[in-house]
Amino acid sequence: MSTPEQYDALIIGSGEAGKYLSWHLGSQGKKVANVEDKRLGGACPNIACLPSKNVIHSAKVASFFQRGSEFGIVHGDWHVDMEAVSARRQRMIDGLRDMHLANYTKNNAEVVMGFGRFIADKTIEVALNAGGTRTLRSDYIFLDTGSRATIDPIPGLVESVPLTHIELLELTVLPEHLLVLGGGFIGLELAQAMRRFGANVTIIERNPTLVHREDPDVTEGLHQLFKDEGIDIVTSANITRVEGTSGKSVTVYLSDGAKLQGSHILVATGRTPNTQNMGLDVVGIKTIPTGHFQVNDRLQTTAPGVWAMGDCAGSPHFTHISFDDFRIVRDNLAGGNRTTKNRQVPSVTFTDPELAHVGLSENEAKKQGIAYRLGKIPMAAALRTRTLDETRGFMKVLIGSDDHILGFTAFGSGTSELLPVIQLAMSANLPYSAVHNIILTHPTLSEGFINLFNTVPKKQA
Repeated sequence: MSTPEQYDALIIGSGEAGKYLSWHLGSQGKKVANVEDKRLGGACPNIACLPSKNVIHSAKVASFFQRGSEFGIVHGDWHVDMEAVSARRQRMIDGLRDMHLANYTKNNAEVVMGFGRFIADKTIEVALNAGGTRTLRSDYIFLDTGSRATIDPIPGLVESVPLTHIELLELTVLPEHLLVLGGGFIGLELAQAMRRFGANVTIIERNPTLVHREDPDVTEGLHQLFKDEGIDIVTSANITRVEGTSGKSVTVYLSDGAKLQGSHILVATGRTPNTQNMGLDVVGIKTIPTGHFQVNDRLQTTAPGVWAMGDCAGSPHFTHISFDDFRIVRDNLAGGNRTTKNRQVPSVTFTDPELAHVGLSENEAKKQGIAYRLGKIPMAAALRTRTLDETRGFMKVLIGSDDHILGFTAFGSGTSELLPVIQLAMSANLPYSAVHNIILTHPTLSEGFINLFNTVPKKQA
Protein backbone atom coordinates (compact mmCIF):
# COMPACT_ATOMS: atom_id res chain seq x y z
CA MET A 1 0.00 0.00 0.00
CA SER A 2 1.34 3.41 -0.98
CA THR A 3 1.71 6.12 1.65
CA PRO A 4 -1.80 7.55 2.15
CA GLU A 5 -2.52 11.18 1.36
CA GLN A 6 -3.86 12.82 4.52
CA TYR A 7 -7.13 14.81 4.51
CA ASP A 8 -9.23 16.49 7.15
CA ALA A 9 -12.33 14.87 5.66
CA LEU A 10 -13.17 12.36 2.93
CA ILE A 11 -16.64 12.29 1.42
CA ILE A 12 -17.53 9.27 -0.72
CA GLY A 13 -20.30 10.23 -3.13
CA SER A 14 -21.30 13.68 -4.35
CA GLY A 15 -25.06 13.50 -3.87
CA GLU A 16 -26.97 16.22 -2.06
CA ALA A 17 -25.49 15.56 1.38
CA GLY A 18 -22.00 14.75 0.13
CA LYS A 19 -21.51 17.81 -2.05
CA TYR A 20 -22.92 20.26 0.49
CA LEU A 21 -20.73 18.80 3.22
CA SER A 22 -17.71 19.04 0.90
CA TRP A 23 -18.46 22.67 0.09
CA HIS A 24 -19.11 23.53 3.74
CA LEU A 25 -15.96 21.93 5.11
CA GLY A 26 -13.87 23.29 2.25
CA SER A 27 -15.17 26.80 2.94
CA GLN A 28 -14.06 26.36 6.56
CA GLY A 29 -10.48 25.83 5.44
CA LYS A 30 -10.50 22.04 5.80
CA LYS A 31 -8.60 19.86 3.34
CA VAL A 32 -11.44 17.91 1.74
CA ALA A 33 -11.69 15.32 -1.02
CA ASN A 34 -15.03 14.33 -2.52
CA VAL A 35 -14.76 10.96 -4.26
CA GLU A 36 -17.33 10.34 -7.03
CA ASP A 37 -17.31 7.39 -9.41
CA LYS A 38 -20.01 8.45 -11.90
CA ARG A 39 -21.73 11.82 -12.08
CA LEU A 40 -20.52 14.86 -10.18
CA GLY A 41 -23.37 16.24 -8.12
CA GLY A 42 -25.05 12.87 -7.74
CA ALA A 43 -28.31 11.61 -9.19
CA CYS A 44 -30.60 14.60 -8.65
CA PRO A 45 -29.12 17.11 -11.13
CA ASN A 46 -27.92 14.50 -13.61
CA ILE A 47 -30.35 11.61 -13.95
CA ALA A 48 -33.18 11.95 -11.46
CA CYS A 49 -35.14 14.78 -9.82
CA LEU A 50 -34.32 17.73 -12.02
CA PRO A 51 -34.04 16.00 -15.42
CA SER A 52 -37.31 14.17 -14.78
CA LYS A 53 -39.12 17.38 -13.84
CA ASN A 54 -37.65 19.02 -16.94
CA VAL A 55 -39.11 16.30 -19.16
CA ILE A 56 -42.38 16.25 -17.20
CA HIS A 57 -42.78 19.98 -17.88
CA SER A 58 -42.25 19.40 -21.59
CA ALA A 59 -45.03 16.81 -21.36
CA LYS A 60 -47.28 19.34 -19.64
CA VAL A 61 -46.72 21.76 -22.52
CA ALA A 62 -47.75 18.94 -24.87
CA SER A 63 -50.92 18.50 -22.84
CA PHE A 64 -51.75 22.18 -23.32
CA PHE A 65 -51.54 21.68 -27.08
CA GLN A 66 -53.93 18.74 -26.70
CA ARG A 67 -56.31 20.93 -24.67
CA GLY A 68 -55.85 24.11 -26.68
CA SER A 69 -59.47 24.40 -27.76
CA GLU A 70 -60.56 24.49 -24.10
CA PHE A 71 -58.72 27.79 -23.76
CA GLY A 72 -59.86 29.24 -27.06
CA ILE A 73 -56.57 28.52 -28.80
CA VAL A 74 -56.88 27.20 -32.34
CA HIS A 75 -53.67 25.74 -33.72
CA GLY A 76 -52.61 23.70 -36.70
CA ASP A 77 -50.73 20.43 -36.81
CA TRP A 78 -48.18 19.90 -34.06
CA HIS A 79 -45.96 17.06 -32.97
CA VAL A 80 -43.54 16.11 -30.21
CA ASP A 81 -39.84 16.23 -31.15
CA MET A 82 -38.21 13.88 -28.65
CA GLU A 83 -34.74 14.90 -29.79
CA ALA A 84 -35.57 18.49 -28.86
CA VAL A 85 -37.08 17.36 -25.54
CA SER A 86 -33.86 15.50 -24.77
CA ALA A 87 -31.69 18.43 -25.87
CA ARG A 88 -33.58 20.80 -23.55
CA ARG A 89 -33.00 18.39 -20.66
CA GLN A 90 -29.30 18.11 -21.50
CA ARG A 91 -28.83 21.88 -21.66
CA MET A 92 -30.17 22.13 -18.14
CA ILE A 93 -27.89 19.32 -16.92
CA ASP A 94 -24.84 20.95 -18.53
CA GLY A 95 -25.61 24.21 -16.76
CA LEU A 96 -26.02 22.42 -13.43
CA ARG A 97 -22.68 20.63 -13.90
CA ASP A 98 -20.95 23.94 -14.51
CA MET A 99 -22.57 25.30 -11.36
CA HIS A 100 -21.34 22.32 -9.34
CA LEU A 101 -17.78 22.62 -10.63
CA ALA A 102 -17.78 26.31 -9.76
CA ASN A 103 -18.93 25.53 -6.22
CA TYR A 104 -16.12 23.01 -5.70
CA THR A 105 -13.58 25.55 -6.93
CA LYS A 106 -15.03 28.41 -4.87
CA ASN A 107 -15.01 26.34 -1.68
CA ASN A 108 -11.58 24.72 -2.19
CA ALA A 109 -12.99 21.18 -2.15
CA GLU A 110 -11.09 18.66 -4.26
CA VAL A 111 -12.96 16.30 -6.59
CA VAL A 112 -11.54 12.80 -7.09
CA MET A 113 -13.30 10.88 -9.86
CA GLY A 114 -13.17 7.17 -9.12
CA PHE A 115 -14.56 4.35 -6.96
CA GLY A 116 -13.56 4.34 -3.31
CA ARG A 117 -13.32 1.37 -0.97
CA PHE A 118 -11.92 0.82 2.51
CA ILE A 119 -8.57 -0.96 2.64
CA ALA A 120 -7.68 -0.17 6.26
CA ASP A 121 -8.94 1.78 9.24
CA LYS A 122 -9.69 5.38 8.15
CA THR A 123 -8.16 4.62 4.76
CA ILE A 124 -9.72 4.61 1.29
CA GLU A 125 -8.28 3.35 -1.96
CA VAL A 126 -9.73 5.04 -5.03
CA ALA A 127 -9.68 3.27 -8.38
CA LEU A 128 -9.45 6.35 -10.57
CA ASN A 129 -11.70 6.63 -13.60
CA ALA A 130 -8.69 7.90 -15.55
CA GLY A 131 -6.61 4.88 -14.52
CA GLY A 132 -4.41 4.11 -11.55
CA THR A 133 -5.20 4.42 -7.86
CA ARG A 134 -4.85 6.87 -4.99
CA THR A 135 -4.81 6.07 -1.29
CA LEU A 136 -6.52 8.62 0.93
CA ARG A 137 -6.73 8.78 4.72
CA SER A 138 -8.82 10.78 7.17
CA ASP A 139 -10.17 10.59 10.70
CA TYR A 140 -13.52 11.76 9.33
CA ILE A 141 -15.14 9.80 6.50
CA PHE A 142 -18.66 10.39 5.21
CA LEU A 143 -20.57 8.05 2.90
CA ASP A 144 -23.19 9.36 0.48
CA THR A 145 -23.22 6.64 -2.13
CA GLY A 146 -26.91 6.83 -3.07
CA SER A 147 -29.10 4.13 -4.57
CA ARG A 148 -30.05 2.61 -7.91
CA ALA A 149 -33.16 1.18 -9.52
CA THR A 150 -34.02 -2.31 -8.30
CA ILE A 151 -34.26 -5.01 -10.96
CA ASP A 152 -36.59 -7.65 -9.53
CA PRO A 153 -35.57 -11.33 -9.91
CA ILE A 154 -38.26 -12.06 -12.50
CA PRO A 155 -37.24 -14.69 -15.09
CA GLY A 156 -36.22 -12.95 -18.28
CA LEU A 157 -36.34 -9.41 -16.90
CA VAL A 158 -32.60 -8.77 -16.85
CA GLU A 159 -32.26 -10.38 -20.27
CA SER A 160 -34.89 -8.00 -21.67
CA VAL A 161 -32.50 -5.09 -20.96
CA PRO A 162 -35.18 -2.98 -19.28
CA LEU A 163 -35.08 0.78 -19.07
CA THR A 164 -34.60 2.49 -15.73
CA HIS A 165 -35.53 6.14 -15.26
CA ILE A 166 -32.03 7.01 -16.49
CA GLU A 167 -32.39 5.50 -19.95
CA LEU A 168 -36.02 6.55 -20.32
CA LEU A 169 -35.16 10.21 -19.78
CA GLU A 170 -32.44 9.95 -22.43
CA LEU A 171 -34.70 8.56 -25.16
CA THR A 172 -34.76 10.52 -28.40
CA VAL A 173 -37.42 8.30 -29.98
CA LEU A 174 -40.84 7.91 -28.36
CA PRO A 175 -41.73 4.35 -27.33
CA GLU A 176 -44.66 2.94 -29.27
CA HIS A 177 -45.97 1.14 -26.17
CA LEU A 178 -44.28 1.49 -22.78
CA LEU A 179 -44.84 -1.16 -20.11
CA VAL A 180 -44.17 0.30 -16.66
CA LEU A 181 -43.36 -2.16 -13.87
CA GLY A 182 -44.43 -0.42 -10.68
CA GLY A 183 -47.27 1.87 -9.69
CA GLY A 184 -45.24 3.98 -7.28
CA PHE A 185 -44.28 7.62 -7.59
CA ILE A 186 -41.47 7.30 -10.14
CA GLY A 187 -43.47 5.00 -12.37
CA LEU A 188 -46.52 7.26 -12.29
CA GLU A 189 -44.63 10.44 -13.10
CA LEU A 190 -42.86 8.94 -16.09
CA ALA A 191 -45.87 6.98 -17.32
CA GLN A 192 -47.95 10.15 -17.53
CA ALA A 193 -45.18 12.08 -19.28
CA MET A 194 -44.71 9.41 -21.95
CA ARG A 195 -48.47 9.17 -22.49
CA ARG A 196 -48.71 12.93 -23.00
CA PHE A 197 -45.94 12.74 -25.57
CA GLY A 198 -48.09 10.22 -27.44
CA ALA A 199 -46.94 6.76 -26.34
CA ASN A 200 -49.32 3.99 -25.38
CA VAL A 201 -48.66 3.16 -21.73
CA THR A 202 -49.56 0.24 -19.46
CA ILE A 203 -48.76 0.29 -15.74
CA ILE A 204 -48.29 -3.12 -14.11
CA GLU A 205 -48.57 -3.04 -10.30
CA ARG A 206 -48.23 -6.01 -7.95
CA ASN A 207 -50.44 -4.45 -5.26
CA PRO A 208 -54.23 -3.99 -5.42
CA THR A 209 -53.91 -0.23 -6.04
CA LEU A 210 -51.47 2.35 -7.31
CA VAL A 211 -49.35 3.97 -4.55
CA HIS A 212 -50.90 1.37 -2.26
CA ARG A 213 -49.77 2.92 1.01
CA GLU A 214 -51.71 6.12 0.35
CA ASP A 215 -55.25 6.88 1.54
CA PRO A 216 -58.09 5.48 -0.60
CA ASP A 217 -59.12 8.91 -1.90
CA VAL A 218 -55.57 9.45 -3.16
CA THR A 219 -55.31 6.10 -4.91
CA GLU A 220 -58.77 6.51 -6.41
CA GLY A 221 -57.96 10.02 -7.62
CA LEU A 222 -54.74 8.92 -9.31
CA HIS A 223 -56.40 5.87 -10.85
CA GLN A 224 -59.16 8.00 -12.37
CA LEU A 225 -56.65 10.59 -13.60
CA PHE A 226 -54.62 7.98 -15.45
CA LYS A 227 -57.71 6.27 -16.81
CA ASP A 228 -58.93 9.62 -18.15
CA GLU A 229 -55.59 10.16 -19.89
CA GLY A 230 -55.78 6.79 -21.62
CA ILE A 231 -53.24 4.88 -19.53
CA ASP A 232 -54.00 1.20 -18.97
CA ILE A 233 -53.57 -0.04 -15.40
CA VAL A 234 -53.19 -3.67 -14.32
CA THR A 235 -53.19 -4.20 -10.54
CA SER A 236 -52.68 -7.29 -8.36
CA ALA A 237 -50.34 -8.45 -11.11
CA ASN A 238 -48.05 -11.40 -10.45
CA ILE A 239 -45.43 -11.43 -13.20
CA THR A 240 -44.11 -14.91 -13.96
CA ARG A 241 -41.67 -14.09 -16.74
CA VAL A 242 -40.60 -11.55 -19.33
CA GLU A 243 -39.64 -12.28 -22.93
CA GLY A 244 -38.11 -10.16 -25.65
CA THR A 245 -35.88 -7.11 -25.70
CA SER A 246 -36.85 -3.63 -24.59
CA GLY A 247 -36.65 -1.24 -27.51
CA LYS A 248 -37.84 -3.90 -29.93
CA SER A 249 -40.63 -6.06 -28.56
CA VAL A 250 -41.27 -7.30 -25.05
CA THR A 251 -43.96 -9.49 -23.49
CA VAL A 252 -44.87 -9.70 -19.80
CA TYR A 253 -46.60 -12.89 -18.67
CA LEU A 254 -48.89 -12.86 -15.63
CA SER A 255 -49.85 -15.77 -13.37
CA ASP A 256 -53.52 -15.51 -14.41
CA GLY A 257 -52.56 -16.32 -17.99
CA ALA A 258 -52.68 -12.76 -19.31
CA LYS A 259 -49.98 -11.45 -21.66
CA LEU A 260 -49.03 -7.78 -21.94
CA GLN A 261 -47.05 -6.71 -24.97
CA GLY A 262 -45.11 -3.53 -25.58
CA SER A 263 -42.12 -2.04 -27.33
CA HIS A 264 -40.26 -0.94 -24.19
CA ILE A 265 -40.27 -1.90 -20.52
CA LEU A 266 -39.46 0.43 -17.61
CA VAL A 267 -38.59 -0.86 -14.14
CA ALA A 268 -39.79 1.38 -11.31
CA THR A 269 -40.41 -1.01 -8.44
CA GLY A 270 -37.99 0.32 -5.84
CA ARG A 271 -34.44 1.36 -5.03
CA THR A 272 -31.35 -0.60 -3.95
CA PRO A 273 -28.66 1.16 -1.86
CA ASN A 274 -25.15 1.40 -3.30
CA THR A 275 -23.28 -0.23 -0.43
CA GLN A 276 -21.58 -3.15 -2.18
CA ASN A 277 -17.86 -3.83 -2.85
CA MET A 278 -16.72 -1.08 -0.50
CA GLY A 279 -14.58 -3.15 1.89
CA LEU A 280 -17.00 -2.57 4.75
CA ASP A 281 -15.84 -5.62 6.69
CA VAL A 282 -12.32 -4.18 6.82
CA VAL A 283 -13.48 -1.40 9.16
CA GLY A 284 -16.56 -3.00 10.72
CA ILE A 285 -19.31 -1.08 8.97
CA LYS A 286 -22.53 -3.06 9.25
CA THR A 287 -25.53 -3.01 6.95
CA ILE A 288 -29.16 -3.84 7.71
CA PRO A 289 -31.21 -6.48 5.81
CA THR A 290 -32.28 -3.94 3.18
CA GLY A 291 -28.62 -3.32 2.35
CA HIS A 292 -28.50 0.19 3.83
CA PHE A 293 -25.72 1.22 6.16
CA GLN A 294 -26.62 0.74 9.81
CA VAL A 295 -26.69 4.20 11.39
CA ASN A 296 -27.92 5.77 14.61
CA ASP A 297 -30.11 8.87 14.76
CA ARG A 298 -27.02 11.05 14.36
CA LEU A 299 -26.13 9.17 11.13
CA GLN A 300 -23.04 7.53 12.63
CA THR A 301 -22.22 4.07 11.29
CA THR A 302 -20.91 1.16 13.34
CA ALA A 303 -17.32 2.21 12.54
CA PRO A 304 -15.86 5.07 14.60
CA GLY A 305 -15.33 8.21 12.55
CA VAL A 306 -17.57 7.10 9.68
CA TRP A 307 -20.99 8.62 8.93
CA ALA A 308 -23.57 7.81 6.24
CA MET A 309 -26.10 10.17 4.69
CA GLY A 310 -28.92 10.10 2.17
CA ASP A 311 -30.38 7.04 0.42
CA CYS A 312 -27.54 4.71 1.42
CA ALA A 313 -28.24 5.43 5.10
CA GLY A 314 -31.86 4.38 4.78
CA SER A 315 -33.13 7.94 4.99
CA PRO A 316 -36.36 8.56 3.04
CA HIS A 317 -35.33 8.71 -0.61
CA PHE A 318 -35.78 12.43 -1.21
CA THR A 319 -33.13 14.99 -2.09
CA HIS A 320 -34.49 17.37 0.53
CA ILE A 321 -34.04 14.70 3.21
CA SER A 322 -30.47 14.10 2.07
CA PHE A 323 -29.92 17.84 2.43
CA ASP A 324 -31.27 17.65 5.98
CA ASP A 325 -28.88 14.77 6.66
CA PHE A 326 -26.09 17.15 5.66
CA ARG A 327 -27.36 19.76 8.12
CA ILE A 328 -27.52 17.20 10.93
CA VAL A 329 -23.93 16.08 10.34
CA ARG A 330 -22.69 19.65 9.83
CA ASP A 331 -24.20 20.89 13.08
CA ASN A 332 -23.09 17.88 15.10
CA LEU A 333 -19.51 18.26 13.88
CA ALA A 334 -19.69 21.76 15.34
CA GLY A 335 -20.85 20.45 18.72
CA GLY A 336 -24.59 20.29 18.12
CA ASN A 337 -27.01 17.53 18.98
CA ARG A 338 -29.34 17.21 16.00
CA THR A 339 -30.96 13.89 15.19
CA THR A 340 -33.20 12.33 12.57
CA LYS A 341 -35.92 11.63 15.14
CA ASN A 342 -39.40 13.04 14.54
CA ARG A 343 -38.40 15.21 11.59
CA GLN A 344 -40.91 16.27 8.98
CA VAL A 345 -40.76 14.34 5.73
CA PRO A 346 -42.68 16.31 3.10
CA SER A 347 -43.18 14.61 -0.24
CA VAL A 348 -44.50 15.52 -3.66
CA THR A 349 -45.40 13.23 -6.53
CA PHE A 350 -44.97 15.33 -9.65
CA THR A 351 -47.85 13.93 -11.60
CA ASP A 352 -50.16 16.55 -13.08
CA PRO A 353 -52.02 17.37 -10.92
CA GLU A 354 -49.47 16.99 -8.14
CA LEU A 355 -49.80 14.99 -4.95
CA ALA A 356 -48.33 16.84 -1.96
CA HIS A 357 -48.16 15.47 1.58
CA VAL A 358 -46.68 16.13 5.01
CA GLY A 359 -47.37 14.58 8.39
CA LEU A 360 -49.87 11.82 9.09
CA SER A 361 -52.18 10.34 6.50
CA GLU A 362 -55.59 9.04 7.52
CA ASN A 363 -54.32 5.48 7.12
CA GLU A 364 -51.40 6.17 9.46
CA ALA A 365 -53.52 7.98 12.06
CA LYS A 366 -56.00 5.11 12.18
CA LYS A 367 -53.25 2.51 12.39
CA GLN A 368 -51.63 4.37 15.29
CA GLY A 369 -54.94 4.97 17.07
CA ILE A 370 -54.59 8.76 16.85
CA ALA A 371 -57.88 10.64 16.95
CA TYR A 372 -58.30 13.44 14.43
CA ARG A 373 -60.85 15.80 12.95
CA LEU A 374 -60.89 15.92 9.18
CA GLY A 375 -61.23 19.01 7.05
CA LYS A 376 -61.57 18.45 3.32
CA ILE A 377 -62.52 20.45 0.22
CA PRO A 378 -62.43 19.88 -3.53
CA MET A 379 -59.68 21.84 -5.27
CA ALA A 380 -62.44 23.75 -7.06
CA ALA A 381 -63.11 25.51 -3.73
CA ALA A 382 -59.80 27.31 -4.26
CA LEU A 383 -61.11 29.65 -6.93
CA ARG A 384 -57.73 30.08 -8.60
CA THR A 385 -58.17 26.57 -10.00
CA ARG A 386 -61.24 27.74 -11.91
CA THR A 387 -59.27 30.46 -13.67
CA LEU A 388 -56.77 27.79 -14.74
CA ASP A 389 -59.41 25.18 -15.58
CA GLU A 390 -57.49 22.86 -13.24
CA THR A 391 -60.17 21.90 -10.73
CA ARG A 392 -59.39 18.19 -10.37
CA GLY A 393 -58.50 16.91 -6.91
CA PHE A 394 -58.88 17.86 -3.26
CA MET A 395 -57.03 19.02 -0.19
CA LYS A 396 -57.51 17.68 3.32
CA VAL A 397 -56.10 18.26 6.77
CA LEU A 398 -56.01 16.20 9.96
CA ILE A 399 -56.45 18.23 13.16
CA GLY A 400 -55.65 16.90 16.62
CA SER A 401 -57.54 17.41 19.85
CA ASP A 402 -55.28 20.36 20.69
CA ASP A 403 -56.11 22.10 17.38
CA HIS A 404 -52.66 21.44 15.94
CA ILE A 405 -52.15 20.10 12.43
CA LEU A 406 -51.31 16.39 12.33
CA GLY A 407 -51.13 15.98 8.57
CA PHE A 408 -51.97 17.53 5.23
CA THR A 409 -52.56 16.03 1.79
CA ALA A 410 -53.37 17.89 -1.41
CA PHE A 411 -54.01 16.36 -4.82
CA GLY A 412 -54.24 19.21 -7.27
CA SER A 413 -52.47 21.54 -9.66
CA GLY A 414 -49.56 23.37 -8.03
CA THR A 415 -50.14 21.88 -4.59
CA SER A 416 -46.41 21.37 -3.98
CA GLU A 417 -46.18 25.10 -3.27
CA LEU A 418 -48.80 24.83 -0.50
CA LEU A 419 -46.65 22.61 1.72
CA PRO A 420 -44.37 25.26 3.29
CA VAL A 421 -47.27 27.10 4.93
CA ILE A 422 -48.50 23.91 6.59
CA GLN A 423 -44.96 22.82 7.49
CA LEU A 424 -44.23 26.13 9.16
CA ALA A 425 -47.38 25.90 11.27
CA MET A 426 -46.52 22.33 12.27
CA SER A 427 -42.87 23.15 13.04
CA ALA A 428 -43.83 26.17 15.14
CA ASN A 429 -46.47 24.12 16.97
CA LEU A 430 -49.17 26.59 15.96
CA PRO A 431 -52.90 25.82 16.01
CA TYR A 432 -54.57 25.62 12.62
CA SER A 433 -56.31 28.91 13.37
CA ALA A 434 -52.95 30.64 12.86
CA VAL A 435 -53.23 29.83 9.16
CA HIS A 436 -57.01 30.08 9.03
CA ASN A 437 -57.06 33.67 10.23
CA ILE A 438 -54.31 35.30 8.17
CA ILE A 439 -55.15 37.36 5.10
CA LEU A 440 -54.44 35.23 2.03
CA THR A 441 -54.13 36.82 -1.40
CA HIS A 442 -57.02 36.40 -3.82
CA PRO A 443 -57.03 34.53 -6.13
CA THR A 444 -54.31 32.07 -5.13
CA LEU A 445 -54.24 28.37 -4.38
CA SER A 446 -53.25 29.10 -0.78
CA GLU A 447 -56.53 31.00 -0.37
CA GLY A 448 -58.10 27.56 -0.32
CA PHE A 449 -56.80 27.13 3.23
CA ILE A 450 -59.62 29.38 4.44
CA ASN A 451 -62.28 27.11 3.00
CA LEU A 452 -60.35 24.02 4.06
CA PHE A 453 -60.17 25.00 7.72
CA ASN A 454 -63.81 26.09 7.65
CA THR A 455 -64.68 22.41 7.20
CA VAL A 456 -62.85 21.23 10.33
CA PRO A 457 -65.45 20.07 12.89
CA LYS A 458 -65.51 22.01 16.13
CA LYS A 459 -64.11 20.37 19.22
CA GLN A 460 -66.62 18.48 21.30
CA ALA A 461 -67.48 20.32 24.51
